Amino acid sequence: MKTISTIKEIQNVIKEIKSTKKKIGFVPTMGFLHDGHLSLMEQASRENDCVIVSIFVNPLQFGQNEDFDSYPRDIERDQFLAEKAGVHYLFVPSVTEMYPSKPSIEVKAKDRVDVLCGKSRPGHFDGVVTILTKLFHIIQPDRAYFGKKDAQQVAVVEGLINDLHFPVTLVPVPTIRETDGLAKSSRNVKLSDKERNQAPRIYHSLLQAKSMIKKGERSVGKIISVIKNDILENTDGNIDYVEILSYPELKKLNELKGTIIVAVAVHFVNARLIDNITLELN
Repeated sequence: MKTISTIKEIQNVIKEIKSTKKKIGFVPTMGFLHDGHLSLMEQASRENDCVIVSIFVNPLQFGQNEDFDSYPRDIERDQFLAEKAGVHYLFVPSVTEMYPSKPSIEVKAKDRVDVLCGKSRPGHFDGVVTILTKLFHIIQPDRAYFGKKDAQQVAVVEGLINDLHFPVTLVPVPTIRETDGLAKSSRNVKLSDKERNQAPRIYHSLLQAKSMIKKGERSVGKIISVIKNDILENTDGNIDYVEILSYPELKKLNELKGTIIVAVAVHFVNARLIDNITLELN
């Protein structure tokens, strides 16, 4: 595996790969890799000739009071894990490499962003689609891999690829979980021991909702109430949102039908955790 830090060098590598007709699988990350990231890389390795992973903590995705400076970083560990997962090239640009000057063009996410995480993080998905537009142009992947844990991001990326006609196949990969059900996340390291013991309750509440729906419950309000009560009674976290929406459109529902997402975000003292399930209904 080779680590590259400049756009010019990675573009030269891409040109060489493309000349041999090899397929490129791409996994964009913000680093501090965990098993969720590695599952994306391993799937990309199975399905492509060459795997490229980017590590870039994108400042445009962080709001004024969010954790850009304290976001966990460990490049040496990330290099070791990425190579072990079958990655061929690790692209690790600096902020000045990706944003060398004030942009003359703005990329904005207009749809699928006023709910879930986007509602409380204005501008966050503008940052996501901006950096992905840059990375898709630089890497020119055949397939791009994203975890379903951030289902809103997957929906927004689908819109980006379709609207701008990127010749990229989006590959959503199931959420990887700890043995107790907690979705793996770089932010889990910020949980206290007590919070770490409580955090699996988030997924437990989603499973309760799934069971209710499977048994025929169709009241959005009742299902949301059960989820909220479970989390509030069994954790010290503060609920950011509990929502049930169509997927991937992320529209509010008067009745539960088609593909739906049940999504939750919970704030602990130093970490904000998200989780979701999607269901297919008649």
